[in-house]
Amino acid sequence: MRQQAVKAVKNGQTAASVAAAMGVNIRTVFRWLSDFATGGQNALLAKKITGRPPLVTPDEMRWIAETVRDKTPWQMKLEFGLWTLSLIGEIIHRQFGKRLTAPSVGRIMRLLGFTPQKPLYRPWQQDPVLVEKWQSEEFPALKADAKRTGAVIYFADEAGVRSDFHAGTTWAPVGRTPTVKTTGRRYGLNLISAVSARGDFRFMMQEGNVTAEVFVEFLKRLLRGAEQPIILVVDGHPIHKAKIVKTFVEQQQGRLHLVFLPPYATQLNPDKQV
Repeated sequence: MRQQAVKAVKNGQTAASVAAAMGVNIRTVFRWLSDFATGGQNALLAKKITGRPPLVTPDEMRWIAETVRDKTPWQMKLEFGLWTLSLIGEIIHRQFGKRLTAPSVGRIMRLLGFTPQKPLYRPWQQDPVLVEKWQSEEFPALKADAKRTGAVIYFADEAGVRSDFHAGTTWAPVGRTPTVKTTGRRYGLNLISAVSARGDFRFMMQEGNVTAEVFVEFLKRLLRGAEQPIILVVDGHPIHKAKIVKTFVEQQQGRLHLVFLPPYATQLNPDKQV
């Protein structure tokens, strides 16, 4: 039972859910985790295992899990916004006076069911009530309307590409940072694209700013050859709501409808992945 509990937490279940499923106190689960961190599988056997004292106690394990899960390093008055093993080790030292190595902290975090992950960024201005309403009410109604009218739903967005943006890494000798030769000129290119759930894709490149006039040109290209009415889902950028855009949509006599996402809800737009 102890081994199953530890395995469940390591696989991503919370200590609270494991405790509830097994009918034990949550502190008991954290005690098992603490024993395992110190003595491995043998420490979970019924017979008491003697040896070195645990690196962290059950209560300390619980505090670490809750702190890393529910708070940011900034809230703990640290200078970086993402949790690293060194920062977790720092808060353990501050709170309990214990100095643990990075590998030891890593073992504790994996035991608690934590893994290093790339975080999702969400604007603080985002309204979760509007997002939930879109997901549970508005978009299902939009899909039903598209099915009734035979329309296809597209999601559209704009993006910029800069020549002086560089990403990626390369191997090089220690202490000798490599140099990649590139042009000193800097230029940008803007893109507009739209994608549907069934894989239809349209895009347009634009030198210079994307204005309402440019967006209308994209709408014309999107409609070209379309055999079904189009419902285009976009964000609330001013160019999408410009008078020239509204006039163009009205002139299409039902062939084109614009629908707007909740403010700052970029995760609802699959074209962002494009």
